Amino acid sequence: MSRVSRTAPGPTRHRLGVLAGIVGFLAVVEFTSGFLQGYYTPMLSDIARHLNVPDADVNWLEGSQLMLSALVVPALAKLGDMVGHKRILLWSTAITALASLILPFADTFPVFLAGWALQGVYVVWLPLEIALIWSRTAGRDGRSQLTARAAGFLVAALEAGAIGGALIGGQMIDSLPLLPVLLVPEILVVLCFVVIWLGVKESPELAGGRLDLGGLALVSLAILAFTGGLFLLRIAGLGSPIAWGVIALGLALFIPFARWELRHPDPLIDVRLFRSPALAPVFVTAALFGMSVLGAQAPLSTFMRTDPEVYGFGLGTRGFVTSLAIGIYLIAMIIGALLYPRIARLATPRVTLAGAAALVGIGYLMFLPFHESYAQVVTNMVVAGLGSGALVAALPAAAAAGAPAEQTGVATGLTNSTKTLGGAVASAVFGIALMHGVAGGTAGSFAGYVTVWLVCGISALAAAFALAFVVPRNAFRDPQG
Repeated sequence: MSRVSRTAPGPTRHRLGVLAGIVGFLAVVEFTSGFLQGYYTPMLSDIARHLNVPDADVNWLEGSQLMLSALVVPALAKLGDMVGHKRILLWSTAITALASLILPFADTFPVFLAGWALQGVYVVWLPLEIALIWSRTAGRDGRSQLTARAAGFLVAALEAGAIGGALIGGQMIDSLPLLPVLLVPEILVVLCFVVIWLGVKESPELAGGRLDLGGLALVSLAILAFTGGLFLLRIAGLGSPIAWGVIALGLALFIPFARWELRHPDPLIDVRLFRSPALAPVFVTAALFGMSVLGAQAPLSTFMRTDPEVYGFGLGTRGFVTSLAIGIYLIAMIIGALLYPRIARLATPRVTLAGAAALVGIGYLMFLPFHESYAQVVTNMVVAGLGSGALVAALPAAAAAGAPAEQTGVATGLTNSTKTLGGAVASAVFGIALMHGVAGGTAGSFAGYVTVWLVCGISALAAAFALAFVVPRNAFRDPQG
């Protein structure tokens, strides 16, 4: 691709103003998404106690939700391109509302786990929203930059919701019983459904076609086997040949899936997208980034809640104080999301993405020497949060810019799918690590938390290296127009 087209500040603001209506309504949706992501985090230890499971099992919640998300996002993103992004946004919101209603009344871990996993359908919201915005910018100069700016506002709304959710959740869990606390997200998701129904217009052009059910079945079997094998490792241990065999089967099943998709006239996932110089680095970065932004959420919360007087590590914070740390982290993500398009305009999108990934890696590696005080932990989270916010905003927009016009939903959805797969792998690894070396009680092991910080830091630095030295120099830019 060639250089970014330069446009005057005035016209750019005017064109972004045309999108203000839809971005405003979609910001409400992302606020709700963020609220769901932040609300439960300060109370994960309380949920674990309520369900009579140890802290390490909290990663089952995270991993199961990531696994289901990886299964449904490709299908829902494809359906969005086919029948309408707004329509699928409504369907996924209705499913999320149903799942949110299950959680307050679940009194066993398996039932709670099922509801929690089903709630993960909301991860398709941002890809569908980016596809809606991309459809509104057709024929406009600087289309990628407009979409990136809009994505930055949406991610800012998401993180604002997460801050509000974390602070409210932390305060409520310290003062109210669990059942009414868990009812709050249901109310917000129902309101979100009404906002989408009344305020969001459908994409002007639909691709049509029929859903590739054969491809859906094959990719579902592959993902289920792969992630199922990872969780078998958590149950049976690293020496289990059955678990490793199931993992190998899952990886092998991706081969017939790819062959099926290459032959299909309208594939669920056009696997040729993974060979695209513009898209392949986006997907690789998303997978590596998912290990930290998704896989580390529960361990960060449970580490802060761990009592140092009992276990010799942790901060021993209560729910609200934990939520304050999460809120500061999310403010850093908002700043990163809003700064990304500005810095990318001054430098290049590729360099800015590499710098963001490097910040994530540095932030997590800082935990290795600095984890003994609240200030140290918050500082580490701020550094990682600045980079994470930029990546969350930039990756779907970069995918939309590099995808064929009729596959923007699929491409942006794949950034989430690869990110959730990375998070699922990390969550399984972290669950095994946190259980290893626990002598008693409910807390995870310190060696397990060190593993979390190392995996998150190294995977993010690997993404930064790939973006800096492997990705084509002009990747993620608008063509000259």
